[in-house]
Amino acid sequence: MPIVTIQMSKGRTAEQKKQIIEGVTAVLVDTLGVDPGWVTVLLHELDRENIGKAGVPLSETN
Repeated sequence: MPIVTIQMSKGRTAEQKKQIIEGVTAVLVDTLGVDPGWVTVLLHELDRENIGKAGVPLSETN
């Protein structure tokens, strides 16, 4: 029962999130040979001020 957790900044559309879930599921089905019903994908959306890259909060970048 694969469980995949993806943490990303907020701002993706419902359609983009659906495509992420479908794509990740397909990769696990193809790679591991598991039934898609066993795959769980969790999307955790974070505020940009709660993510830092290269020492700078994403809220301070483009």
